[in-house]
Amino acid sequence: MRYRPLQRAIPVLLLPLAGCKVAGAPSFPLAGAYFPSWMLCGLLGILVAVGLRVLFLATDIDALLRLRLFTYVSLGTITGLLFWLLAFGP
Repeated sequence: MRYRPLQRAIPVLLLPLAGCKVAGAPSFPLAGAYFPSWMLCGLLGILVAVGLRVLFLATDIDALLRLRLFTYVSLGTITGLLFWLLAFGP
């Protein structure tokens, strides 16, 4: 009888797990191991952000930017999310 409040709280605490997919997340095989697709999208976003930084430095566009960190993080995030949408989206 002492554990009655805990027994009522367990379903509420496990409710966030209802959004987890049982069948598995989208993944791709690489060198015999499966990697999640979000990792590929994140890596692509980082590479595009670094590439755009180099391009902007070469064309002196970087000097015009005020919030450089925000700009490059945003460009990388947008690229990663667009790739996710185009490659793995609905």
